[in-house]
Amino acid sequence: MIHRTLAAVIALVLLWNPIFQAGNAEAITMNNRFKVITVSKEKKKKSQKKSQKQKTYSSEAPRTGAKAFALIDVNTGRILHSNNGETRLPMASTTKIMTAIVALESGKLNDKVKTSKRAVGKEGSSIYLRLGEEMTLQHLIYGLMLRSGNDAAVAIAEHVGGSEDGFVYMMNQKSEELGLENTSFRNPHGLDQKEHYTSAHDLARLSAYALHNKQFQTIVKTKIKVVPNPIEKWDYKWTNKNKMLRFYAGADGVKTGYTSDALRCLVSSATRNGQQLAVVTLNDGDDWNDHQTLLDYGFAQYPLTTVIEKGYKLEGQPYEMDASWSYPLRSEEQAKIQQKVEWFQPNSLDYRLGQHGKVSIWLEDKLIGSIPIKQSMQVKTEQAKANQELSK
Repeated sequence: MIHRTLAAVIALVLLWNPIFQAGNAEAITMNNRFKVITVSKEKKKKSQKKSQKQKTYSSEAPRTGAKAFALIDVNTGRILHSNNGETRLPMASTTKIMTAIVALESGKLNDKVKTSKRAVGKEGSSIYLRLGEEMTLQHLIYGLMLRSGNDAAVAIAEHVGGSEDGFVYMMNQKSEELGLENTSFRNPHGLDQKEHYTSAHDLARLSAYALHNKQFQTIVKTKIKVVPNPIEKWDYKWTNKNKMLRFYAGADGVKTGYTSDALRCLVSSATRNGQQLAVVTLNDGDDWNDHQTLLDYGFAQYPLTTVIEKGYKLEGQPYEMDASWSYPLRSEEQAKIQQKVEWFQPNSLDYRLGQHGKVSIWLEDKLIGSIPIKQSMQVKTEQAKANQELSK
């Protein structure tokens, strides 16, 4: 585990402490023998060449029949593998991922939603709402995600956004907030329409964001939902169209889609050993098989690896890690993790809030995370005892 190498990083504490400047070192890394070294420009060039070789190797990962696809680690947002990831394509009913998350964040789930004529008349997949029928917003979102109801999408949009156009404006606002540069919404259901598109990368990032919402997670992993019928004596019983929930061990989402322009689209997710991955395919005739293959590849090749554990004490220093931190890493990437210690000034807000510095974590030349450093509990206890003695 990488956190075992942290003993070598303790030397960084002195190197990066403002009192002990580290000279002109460009970066600090640890090799397999756990020695602290500086990276020269020559070594950097060699590292870049190795990186290029690895990129060639990663391109030999699973291929699909999709026009575009992406595999993402949900917790960290790291794109693990993709093809044509930035290409703008129609997304069909995977649109409803955005419809659902906007409704969950902006609406009241217990609100009663009355079905309008516009909603009832919407073509395509349906939960067969009737004019004037009332259903809670929560149940409509189940109908939206399990049965892909276009009538539910319009009813939700009109209720939460005031109108369908108003809700679409909210969808695009959310898209901008999430930095989805290759995504544009024109409706809440995903029926083919000009300027209604996304990319595999954007849809993967949107899905990862949505899966951090517990209510969204609960809905998309539901296989069967029974909902009260306000008109008839029998209840609605909706079976999730997402066959991945039955095909793949650990599957827990997300959404199917199909239109004549977009063809088969699918977003799936699965969790194993505490790691959740999601796959997006756009225009893929063999999506069920491709998703299983990509998920298997992700779990096998990019396991969630603990880099630093919470409470790890910096040897010889009165500090410890304020949080644990994990990242999906290939085996050959683990030796390329670099860690740098930065100390905060005593008059800074972070310092006054109890954080004395941070450890920045890099994968080659890319910053991938940081962990706060705080005073260790042992030192706090000793200081408290000393203060008590002084006050006597």
